[in-house]
Amino acid sequence: MWISTLPEALSEWQRTLCTAPLWQLADDTLVATEHAQDSAWLVAVGEALNPAALSQLGALLGEQRVSAVLYPLPEAARPTLLLGCDRFSPELVAALRERTFAFDVCHLRTLPTLAQPGLLVMDMDSTAIRIECIDEIARLAGVGEQVAAVTAAAMQGKLEFADSLRNRVALLEGAPVSILDEVAANMPWMPGLPELVETLKGAGWKVAIASGGFTRFAGELQRALGLDAIHANELAVAEGRLTGKVTGRIVDAAVKAEELTALGEQYGIALTQRVAVGDGANDLKMMAAAGLGIAIHAKPVVRAQAAASIEHHDLDGVLCLLQASRAATLRWTR
Repeated sequence: MWISTLPEALSEWQRTLCTAPLWQLADDTLVATEHAQDSAWLVAVGEALNPAALSQLGALLGEQRVSAVLYPLPEAARPTLLLGCDRFSPELVAALRERTFAFDVCHLRTLPTLAQPGLLVMDMDSTAIRIECIDEIARLAGVGEQVAAVTAAAMQGKLEFADSLRNRVALLEGAPVSILDEVAANMPWMPGLPELVETLKGAGWKVAIASGGFTRFAGELQRALGLDAIHANELAVAEGRLTGKVTGRIVDAAVKAEELTALGEQYGIALTQRVAVGDGANDLKMMAAAGLGIAIHAKPVVRAQAAASIEHHDLDGVLCLLQASRAATLRWTR
């Protein structure tokens, strides 16, 4: 079957492909097969997915000599394609990163499944929420430009995180604690956050935040969403004002990774079922400690190293990646 003869809408593919259990990609065609491929995975997410997009992926797989089978469409938050591959190819990963697509796509060794217990640990600022809280505090305290410049450099990996945090917090000395309440009251959630947490909790997963931000704001999310754990920094306060210091051990990249590992062990979660999501350089160690690290709207240094990267979606894209494995047990002839 020529890929170009498929209906434009993915929702209509089932009636066209129901004549075979699975379909193997071969150049611009689909060849009926009964044999699954599950040595690695290719997942694509986005409204732009159509026959032309599948042809584009098929051509890239052919160039890298990776054999792949198209599974039925999973029930997911956004249109999603799951392709099982005969092997994991680092060269395919590199090729995908070099190309520009109108959808999110990644090549993975393994996929977590919602059919088993799992753990998701998120960064908070610019990941679970759409702002950097310290920048908002600084803006209200009148030192916004100075702090924002340091934040940007730290997230790009140009500065050591702990020192950069101390320097930024020092600029907040004397600011009234009421500023924190104002930021918390106007804290915009990343689109898809409640749906992601609700779906994972419903599947028996644990969901936590490990953040270089502050407990004042992570606590708000924990109360609102029923998060299982939060780990963030504590701003020191005296007489109703910020002292310009952080109390306790600073939550930097190493601490985030330690927290993910500790929670995984505490809840008895297999490594392949541990997922880390973040956007900044200080999330890379946490991603490396997880079975799957997902970058979201990330800095270039993070996109270059993360196993998966979400650019065209918000946290709904993360949810689609975690829902994709549902299709591996399905067949088009259902």
